[in-house]
Amino acid sequence: MSLISVSNLEKVYHNEDVETKALSSASFSIEKGEFISIMGPSGSGKSTLMQILGLLDRATGGVYLFEGKDVTRFTDDELAHLRNKTIGFVFQAFNLLPKTSVYENVELPLLYDEKQVENNEKKVLSAIEAVDMTHRKDYLSSQLSGGEKQRVAIARALVNNPEIIFADEPTGNLDSKAGLQVMSILQKLNNEGHTIVLVTHETYTAEHAKRILSMKDGQIIGDAPVVNRRIARAGETFLK
Repeated sequence: MSLISVSNLEKVYHNEDVETKALSSASFSIEKGEFISIMGPSGSGKSTLMQILGLLDRATGGVYLFEGKDVTRFTDDELAHLRNKTIGFVFQAFNLLPKTSVYENVELPLLYDEKQVENNEKKVLSAIEAVDMTHRKDYLSSQLSGGEKQRVAIARALVNNPEIIFADEPTGNLDSKAGLQVMSILQKLNNEGHTIVLVTHETYTAEHAKRILSMKDGQIIGDAPVVNRRIARAGETFLK
């Protein structure tokens, strides 16, 4: 059974009498342990697709199965519960609380489940260690560099041990060195078994994944494995 399976997925926005189709007839599956890039120019529909796959928005039509469950039939509360338990997000803008420590930012997703409070510390420290930020765990996020903030955001996405991590333009606000570090961490996490979906408009960034879904005008125009995959290594320059 696929982790994600969608068929003829569509998203239509209505503004008064204007109808805009942001996503049309998307059909594909994602297996556990894959590393996929969704690539396309601005306005291609890639962020819309990610929001639907990440249960942040609902499709207008089509079928979406997550671990075999038809999530189009879920209530908003059921979607929120599933999202918090099984999905991690990394955004271009980091979305950290500025006057809060690294530890507290990473712990945040765990606070939605009172039953897990006694296990929080071990989970948080493990996630922080996974992104090599243990030495910064007591720093405020406002004291960190952009690359460090993104690593904390990845740790926060990891803390619930999600089935899948969505990374939306994770290197977009970073310099070349920090961008390389982030891609290296994502590849390491994938090697450890985490499913990664990377959204990007850059071919170079997309080629760090193992498979690329190409989008244009709301449609998937390509779905192919990466032949010459780029591996992020220390000492190399991350081109943009």
